[in-house]
Amino acid sequence: MNLKRILIAVAVALVAVAALLWVAKYSKKPRANASQQTFTEPMAGPPWIYPDPGRTPGAANPDITQSNIRETICNHDWSTQSIRPPALYTSKLKRQQMSEWKVAGSPTDYEEDHLISLELGGSPTDPRNLWPEAYNPKPGAREKDVVENYLHKQVCAGTMTLSEAQQAIATDWYRVYLRIH
Repeated sequence: MNLKRILIAVAVALVAVAALLWVAKYSKKPRANASQQTFTEPMAGPPWIYPDPGRTPGAANPDITQSNIRETICNHDWSTQSIRPPALYTSKLKRQQMSEWKVAGSPTDYEEDHLISLELGGSPTDPRNLWPEAYNPKPGAREKDVVENYLHKQVCAGTMTLSEAQQAIATDWYRVYLRIH
């Protein structure tokens, strides 16, 4: 009888250890940054505010680099309108993604957003950089816009590199939002 209790206790302990290992491995959502490195730090925000990192890891615009930011994103005469894809493209992509990804709601509830924003050198048309981002509930698309503007100012002020800003927004934009608010 004693041996049976010991075996049961050992089995329970093994199941508990296995459960703890599973939680440790899978409770942290891996995120890919613009260079495809993987991060395992827990996300600062609720999971629904982030795109699926497998579908939308972020993609940088190869035409915008640290060496040319004074002529591009940090030039007052340069505008994201010059590279922004037409609404026809983003609207079609948004509807397609919402259908394929089974995103609930109406397309008007979402902005087809660039994970790495255009003002941070994000790719304008690469689907890996675009996803339907909800306006509500908050935090949502408008709160991410605050982060985009903040990081753009940091890059242009020289307090952050373009790569650092791209990594910050692609990895966990909401962590930046919490830090600046």
